[in-house]
Amino acid sequence: MAIKVGCFALIDPFSTLDHQLSRIKNWGFKYADVTDNSDGASLGVEYGFAAVASLDANPFDLKRLFDKYGLTISSYCAHANLLDPAAPWRYGTAQIIKAVRAAAALGVKHVITSEGDPHTDFGHQLTESEALFSIREKLYEPLRMAEDHGVKILLEPHGRYTDSIDWMEKILELCNSSALGVNMDTGNSWLGGTDPVEMVRRLGKHIEHVHWKDMSADMEPRRGQLFGVGMAVIPLGAGVVDIKGVYNELVKAGFDGYTTLEVAGDEAVLKSYEYLKSLGAE
Repeated sequence: MAIKVGCFALIDPFSTLDHQLSRIKNWGFKYADVTDNSDGASLGVEYGFAAVASLDANPFDLKRLFDKYGLTISSYCAHANLLDPAAPWRYGTAQIIKAVRAAAALGVKHVITSEGDPHTDFGHQLTESEALFSIREKLYEPLRMAEDHGVKILLEPHGRYTDSIDWMEKILELCNSSALGVNMDTGNSWLGGTDPVEMVRRLGKHIEHVHWKDMSADMEPRRGQLFGVGMAVIPLGAGVVDIKGVYNELVKAGFDGYTTLEVAGDEAVLKSYEYLKSLGAE
């Protein structure tokens, strides 16, 4: 089986999810993820200028929307803040649990999250051991829920700890859950100061989904200081990340699952898709 390439469902700003999926389908993709989502209702969705999926909605309405364009949901994004204190306005444990339930109802195997950057003094002042405890504590109930629902929660390199191979291994060890794996992100891991090829080499058996990004050379000065970016602005193969090396290591590790392009701009998306297909992807 070939590695499958899908698309991040936030293509055009101020547009509905229906619009995003239509564009993805017209580009020739078969797969897309559930990207932006939140509790409750969204004014932007109600008035037609946001692509936010409600975690409280009927998940089968979401599936019907993807089915309308012949798209398979490849993963459910639930990128959280696992370092700041829990609060009703902060995306965290409660939202990951809702994403797990929705994914399970739809037969989607993977919910993707990460620790994110802290925004409070509390989060910034955590010691390393306190930060690891915070991540473990906030994932404890979501992982129990995931185990019971047959879903895997995948940690993505998107923060100081998950961008590090050593810390990622430590988190996997501490959480000690069969429901926890890794979503590889080529751009985020490089930007955080890690060699993405080495990350796949060491964590390959845990990697069950991939986000593709390349980074331009002008990002070099920020390497190791900036942890995670939402989307790349250049095509795969045009920057400094060894995308081919990552792809080859994934193949060596036996990976043949879903992957998602996190790339902005029509031309960059299509060139990235062609680049991955030239390496053997679907």
